[in-house]
Parts: sequence; C-alpha cells; structure tokens
Amino acid sequence: MSNTKPRPIHLVGSVPLSSAADVFEAVGRHLGALISRVPDGETGERLQFIGWQAKIMQSAVGLQPAGEWQVAGNRTVLYGLAPNTTAADVKLGPLGYAKAAEASFHTFARLRAAGKLPEATRMQVSLPTPLTVMIKYAARDALRTLWPVYERQMLHELSEILRAVPADSLAIQWDVAPEVHTVLEQPESELTKLVTRSDLVAAIVRITDSVPDDVQVGWHLCYGDPGHKHIVEPRDMAIMVSLANDLSAATRRNVNWIHMPVPRDRDDAAYFAPLQQLRLEASTVPILGLVHLHDGLAGAIRRADRAKAHLAWFGVATECGLGRRPPQTIPALLDLHREVALTV
Repeated sequence: MSNTKPRPIHLVGSVPLSSAADVFEAVGRHLGALISRVPDGETGERLQFIGWQAKIMQSAVGLQPAGEWQVAGNRTVLYGLAPNTTAADVKLGPLGYAKAAEASFHTFARLRAAGKLPEATRMQVSLPTPLTVMIKYAARDALRTLWPVYERQMLHELSEILRAVPADSLAIQWDVAPEVHTVLEQPESELTKLVTRSDLVAAIVRITDSVPDDVQVGWHLCYGDPGHKHIVEPRDMAIMVSLANDLSAATRRNVNWIHMPVPRDRDDAAYFAPLQQLRLEASTVPILGLVHLHDGLAGAIRRADRAKAHLAWFGVATECGLGRRPPQTIPALLDLHREVALTV
C-alpha cells in the first residue's frame, strides 16, 4: 500500500532533546520537505507543558496562594486576588513565550539558511489557551476574574512574537486542553458550572482571530499524556468533531490545521465514525494523532484505514507532544512519521 501524495506530517510541540537547535536539526534530517512547520521542542523548563507558568503566578503582583489541588499526581498551588486588590491591580509580567520564540527563531533562521531545513518551512510556536493555564492555576472562585487578566498578557506575548518572527516564517498553534478533557468530556465536573461550552468556543475564537492572516494558525485538541495515558480517555471522536465544527464556523480567519488524538488502543470503527460529521473550511487540514511507536507502521495503517472510511484526506501525527518520551526514541519516531506519511 503506497500513497502517490504524501500525507502532511505534524509535530504537536514538545520534543525531549537538549536544545532547539537539536530539535530543528533532527526534524530536518529525518523529515526534510515532508514537514512544513517545525516546533522548537519546548525544551528546558518548557518541556512539561504549562508547569513553568507556576513561577509567573507565584511572582505576580496582586495574587496570593488560595489553596491547592492534585492533577495527574502533581500538586499545584492555586491563586486568587490578594486582599483589597482588583483584577486591574494584577501584574503578571512577561510569560516567557515571546522570549523563547525570539531566541528559537534566531537558531531556526540560521539552520534554514544553512540548508538544514527546507526554505519554505515555518517555525511553529505552540501556546496554551489562557483558559488552559487558568484552569490549572486559578482558584475556582477567582477563575472568571483572572482569566481575562491572563488572556490580555498572552495576547501581549503574541504581539511580541509577531514582532520577532516574520509572518511568512511563523505558525501559531493554540493548545486546547482542559476545555476538551474536562469541560466537554466531563459534564459533571465543577468546571462546567464556571465555564460553558459557548464560553470556551468564544475564547478560542478570540485568540485565533488575534493571529494575523499571513501567519499560519492551528488547534491541538489535547487529552493530556501523563505516562502515555490520557487524563480522560475519549469515548470516540464526537466531542472533538463537534468542537471543531463550532470553531470552524465561528472563526473569522482561515485556520490551517486541527489536530485530534487517537488513543493507541483504538482502531475500532466506532471511534472514527464521528469523522463523517466533520465540517471544516477547505483551508483546514485535519491531523489525526494515529502514530504510535509501540505498534509502528502496522498500527498506523489499521487506524488510518478506519479513518479513511469517513475522511478521505488528513495529516498524521502522534496523539500529543513527545516531551515525556525517552530522548533516544525520537529518531525512530521521526522516521516512523515519514513511513506513515508515505504509506497510508
């Protein structure tokens, strides 16, 4: 079985190598022209998704600890307003995303000019939605108050990224996490009392439409990946498809891709059947996270064949970022992406 046209390859974000240069060079060496957007790997302190934002909350002016909670086995301090403080008094300071993107782009541009990445390749900057960060760090009675504060700061970070990276070299991915695995997949959770479906759709559309049209943009619908298990296992793709349709209908600008995970034990027809209802704009490429190292090309073919019964064209990826994998597995996993793209 072989494709006449390779399927697009997408890397979700984190890659557990020692530096952005190592990530760019590895991706260029193993995937070459098969990939059009390359993340910097979110290396160093950024490797554990939004864990590094704890220091931003801790040092913010106008906030104080207001309890804690456990998620995926990790203790997280929650924050609320300090006494006699309003949201207007809160100062978060730089979040660090723009500083990291600017530093990575210098490396990216140098390696691309040296021919180690294709000339048309863009650098992908993955950003969490503001709601994702606030669900992790805001006390529940402060969530609605602090969410707009963090969103304004994130949009400032975005503006700084746009100043540092040329539009034709940039792609922005919004990582949509607890919106999916908690608010939508767990309608009985306390968060659904604070955040409605229309709230989260409007919020994702707001930040998506803040990205200029000449910058590529996409969404990663995330179920988490602690220990190769999702925070909540998707029952099928129905919630992801419904959210994708709502977002696609509501956004003003073109969206270039949407990534949806496929658990490694799901190659059954029922999981993929909701794809029949997917209604995206022509400019949006659906990316299915059906690449799993543990069962290689054979497993990807099984999952792809199920998907093709409902969706003719899609790109391929892993189900989440690669940050929690042993670094020595990355070359084989990149090669597997190539095999899958050329085969399924």
